Amino acid sequence: MQVRTRNILAAAILAGGVVMGASAAAIDGALDKGVQRAGKAQQSQQKIDAVDNSIRAAEREYRGLMKEVDGLNVYIAQLDRQLNAQQEELVGIEESIKNVTLVERQITPLMLRMIDAIDQFVAVDVPFLKDDRTKRMNALKDLMGRSDVTVAEKYRKVMEAYQTEINYGRTIESYRGTLSLNGLEREVDFLRVGRIALMYQSLDGEELGVWNTAASEWQALDKSYKSKLMAGIRIAREQAAPALIQVPVAAPQEVK
Repeated sequence: MQVRTRNILAAAILAGGVVMGASAAAIDGALDKGVQRAGKAQQSQQKIDAVDNSIRAAEREYRGLMKEVDGLNVYIAQLDRQLNAQQEELVGIEESIKNVTLVERQITPLMLRMIDAIDQFVAVDVPFLKDDRTKRMNALKDLMGRSDVTVAEKYRKVMEAYQTEINYGRTIESYRGTLSLNGLEREVDFLRVGRIALMYQSLDGEELGVWNTAASEWQALDKSYKSKLMAGIRIAREQAAPALIQVPVAAPQEVK
């Protein structure tokens, strides 16, 4: 009996050892598999995080692109408005060019008539600054024949000539020039008072004269006007303060 009991215990101990060895191996295997699953789960999470980061980066880029697109749309709309405005302006310019061509055709003959009118007026007007005024008219006539000068510039020059002639009628002026008297050329001082009086005085002050518009000739002026004439010359040359002066004026004649 004792021998048999010992054999049973030995068998049980051996069996228990075998069972314990088998359980330990199973646990180790399970642990290894758990570690592997945890590693795979970690790798998966890392992939998920990477994908999420990519999605967020793409979303930020998309939002940035949308803002840029909105800005471009506003800019394009502004350009469209500018283009429309420029198109309207271009239509207006084309219409103005047509009108300018028409005006040029009409204004050129008008300017020629205006120049002829001034030329004729200078010819019959009081003969002050005759050479200067004649040169101005000749220059205008030459200007009208030039192709390198615009119509606007020609018109400006014609209007300047008109304005100059108008100003002569409301200014006082003294200048030195030559005068033909009795076939002799003499240097004298002229005094022009608007267009109502044109007088002269010889440099020695001994001869005085006035232009007679009705007779279209120079006439001797009484010596009593010498002081008045000299005062007028001084005022015209800004050598004296403005003052009233007496000048000989032709009496008006009845028009028949």
